[in-house]
Amino acid sequence: METRVAVIGIIIENRESVAALNEILSEYADYIIGRMGVPYHKRDINIISVAIDAPQNDINALSGKIGRLDGVYAKAAYSNV
Repeated sequence: METRVAVIGIIIENRESVAALNEILSEYADYIIGRMGVPYHKRDINIISVAIDAPQNDINALSGKIGRLDGVYAKAAYSNV
């Protein structure tokens, strides 16, 4: 199956959703290239970027699941490679 490379940008405003977010990300661990998290204490939010190489349907599903969490926002940017 053809895969795409993407970055999912995630902003967490509700810390109570972090455990659910980590559970969702672990479901897709085989596709994840890497992730970087940055706490932004001044605004009391966390910013995470996830690099992923997966079928487009799986990237969309992951981004959608994350975006349905309370106080969590996600957007995917795709490579043309």
